[in-house]
Amino acid sequence: MKTYVVKIGGVASDQLNAQFFSTIRKWQAQGIQIVIIHGGGHYITELMEQFQIKRQIKNGLRVTDETTLELTKMALLGQVQPRLVSLFQKEGLQPVSLHAGCDQLIQGKVINYAELGYVGQVTAINHQLLKLQMNHRKIPVIAPLGITKDGQWLNINADEVACKIASSIQADELFLLTDVPGIKENNQWLKRINLSKIEMLKNQNIITGGMIPKLNSAKYALLHGVKSVNINNNIHCFGTKITA
Repeated sequence: MKTYVVKIGGVASDQLNAQFFSTIRKWQAQGIQIVIIHGGGHYITELMEQFQIKRQIKNGLRVTDETTLELTKMALLGQVQPRLVSLFQKEGLQPVSLHAGCDQLIQGKVINYAELGYVGQVTAINHQLLKLQMNHRKIPVIAPLGITKDGQWLNINADEVACKIASSIQADELFLLTDVPGIKENNQWLKRINLSKIEMLKNQNIITGGMIPKLNSAKYALLHGVKSVNINNNIHCFGTKITA
């Protein structure tokens, strides 16, 4: 049985259209199991602005003190995830809200407290919990938060969570949805590339900015059992397909 993992951005969660849900239903009809991971940076920033807290970004990661962590949990678990689950339910699908606190779904550790605060990286995924839900035709909808062995919540990059989950369940496809339809070279959207091509594009500064951590996540997934990664702004057609 095939498994697809789809990572959507926080803003993308407001833009899921009929075609998106039609594709999800088609996949399920084909017997494909589906996992959704969502971001929510836009909503976290909005909450921080309301509380007049300045946003700090280092190496593409949001510096997360105790207050920022609480606002992150509020945004992800109180705004984005319920909205997504409601959308899936309205479309006749069976979503299930999951996060780090659900039977230690996403275990993590602090990356560098002095530099980043409560920003973490994934150390383990409870893939049995995911498979249990998927075997009952449920669609896990997962927030990118982690928890340490001693119960400390962590803010984790959603692309990293998606690639670690995809690796842990040996997904056939990982979709990293973003705001562009793939990777561009010489004003052409690339349909298919491999890992060596990615390194070449990075070295030539053709791939820059926020696409770099996305591709680093893709590389990890491909080297740890995921068959292919797709970077696109929708799921009903392939953008740039990346293979090992």
